[in-house]
Amino acid sequence: MTEKFSVLLPVYAGDRPDWLRRAFASITAEQTLAPDEVVLVRDGPVGAALETAIDELRAGSSVPVTYVPLPQNLRLAGALQEGLARCSHELVARADADDICLPERFARQIPAMAGLDLLGSAVAQFDDEEQLRAWLDGAPDGPGAGRVTVRTRPATTARIRDYAAFHNPFNHPSVVFRRSAVLAAGGYEDLPFMEDYWLFVRMIMAGSAVGNLPEALVGYRAGAELFDRRGGWVAMRSDWRFQRRAHSLGLTTRTQFVRNLGTRAAYRLVPGRLRAWGYQRFVATRRATQ
Repeated sequence: MTEKFSVLLPVYAGDRPDWLRRAFASITAEQTLAPDEVVLVRDGPVGAALETAIDELRAGSSVPVTYVPLPQNLRLAGALQEGLARCSHELVARADADDICLPERFARQIPAMAGLDLLGSAVAQFDDEEQLRAWLDGAPDGPGAGRVTVRTRPATTARIRDYAAFHNPFNHPSVVFRRSAVLAAGGYEDLPFMEDYWLFVRMIMAGSAVGNLPEALVGYRAGAELFDRRGGWVAMRSDWRFQRRAHSLGLTTRTQFVRNLGTRAAYRLVPGRLRAWGYQRFVATRRATQ
């Protein structure tokens, strides 16, 4: 029998109602293995249109929804911690309000969690849904489909550990984890843009059994605004804080630490368009060694 699992879905004022509806359908009605519950966390007040969408999804869901309306915005880490406390099951799958989970995601990941504490997958990064549909239809050379990038990550614990010294070894919207392992590592901590990476590093260094599936199981929406948000002094300071913490845990050598500080500063402070190009050129399209 397949182990029961929750889906943890945060929503905040910046999310679009139409994208939320699409994301919610993809984690419930469209899944070949439906979750046993969705924990939907509203991270602070939202506009009327988004509130209406949330109410409609809760009322019409084929899957039980646990609703966690937070009175104030706690940012992503705080919202996820609140939601994690409300999850009924040991296995928890993450999902975002602007991404699209492919129908076989949970059917592939949940059985594969046997013996693991954390499991991710590749994601198909797209700008608009027409691109993703063309790619899913098997037309990689069709209109727009060429702009879909499959972001892979290493599969084995040893390779994930090595990769983590330089890059996030998991695509956050694709992960499934054991709630107890996340809490044992200290849970999500507030570190803007880096809260997931910091959690994964602490789990790895604590000895969690981790892995990644090679196939893309999530459509990851990544327009130009994504790379605009990733830049600036706030993101850079958060990145540097992460690098210092990761080095203190022994993840990186002194040389790797200094290298990372330099490359991450350059990444955060260049214009968004150049940041997007650099990410596509040097990170997203790199094939992960198994």
